[in-house]
Amino acid sequence: MTGATDRRSFLALGASAIAAPALASPALAWAAPADPIANMIVINALGGIDNPNDRTERDRPFLDARALADARASGQTAVNVTIGYVAGPDDPFEKSVREVAQWDRLIRAHPADLVKILTAADIERAKASGKTGLILGFQNGAMMGKDAARVDIFADLGVRIIQLTYNPANQLGDGSMAPENRGLTPFGREVIERLNANKVMVDLSHSGQRTCLEAARFSSRPISINHTGCRAVTDLPRNKTDEELRLVADKGGFVGIYFMPFLNPTGHARAADVVAHIDHAVNICGEDHVGIGTDGGTSQIDDLKAYEAVLAKEIADRRAAGISAAGERPDTYPFVVDLRGPDQFRKLARLLDQKGYSTGRIEKILGQNFLRHGREIWGA
Repeated sequence: MTGATDRRSFLALGASAIAAPALASPALAWAAPADPIANMIVINALGGIDNPNDRTERDRPFLDARALADARASGQTAVNVTIGYVAGPDDPFEKSVREVAQWDRLIRAHPADLVKILTAADIERAKASGKTGLILGFQNGAMMGKDAARVDIFADLGVRIIQLTYNPANQLGDGSMAPENRGLTPFGREVIERLNANKVMVDLSHSGQRTCLEAARFSSRPISINHTGCRAVTDLPRNKTDEELRLVADKGGFVGIYFMPFLNPTGHARAADVVAHIDHAVNICGEDHVGIGTDGGTSQIDDLKAYEAVLAKEIADRRAAGISAAGERPDTYPFVVDLRGPDQFRKLARLLDQKGYSTGRIEKILGQNFLRHGREIWGA
């Protein structure tokens, strides 16, 4: 939304409504299959809410009727939306403050559809009211500058999740693509202390291995990895090692599996890959610590052929800016082709059911585990 190198500008994805098949004869009645997630709280620990087909350049976030309708149709209860500075020429602090205000204004403009999430109870209220809960989060801690007290400002503004680094290194620590893998800086420790004190979720999704391990050990509260894959299944830097996954879970944290090309060595991820990474994470972390953070939205890109040219430019811009990750290429969609759109969470629930997962375990993965983690960090 906010620039050529900002992945949020093209990762919100979805699918058209599924039409009921025509009746074979008037005497035959057809019934749609039961909605497997109708009674579930579904939380996307990192995603989006926009219409990626509208590529009009705007100076602020924008939601159209389709984006709102698809979010509602998806059965999604709440989503962590990336706002603020990720990369680019803007001043990180100024951009981040401005976008908090813009998203607050957007939420106020759509009171029948959206609600801002500040506590775990707000997520439960969103489910009860049929609204989509928006959790405001950052994917880079660069806006802290040299002043850890800025955490207080963002916490007071209602930012509930802050990821320490994006792919490169910043003043807090090394990201997943920083070759030195140097870990947390002293300033990074100051910021974590401030995040803990302000009850803001510490997210290590794009961090380097040492940064993740050191942050999980240093934090006085459980931390999360809101969107990742498992490196033991697919050996790419954006995926987390078993050591990282296990430590985060042992400390009481949360791990969300994404719907990204990094789930398959070819870069062409499928629904089966998502299930395989969830299954591995459950085996390593236990069923109480794994969820989903798709890194996408619920409105589909209608013309994938035309999108390929857009994607090629996005990848070129990301590489030029030094924020690209190994495994993302112009020929790899930043989503799972057969697991997208308003029906994506229902499809995943059915696939997990076919895998032998109980309804209770599926409920945990689709939302209850993140809700528990949110309650632990933010309060009831």
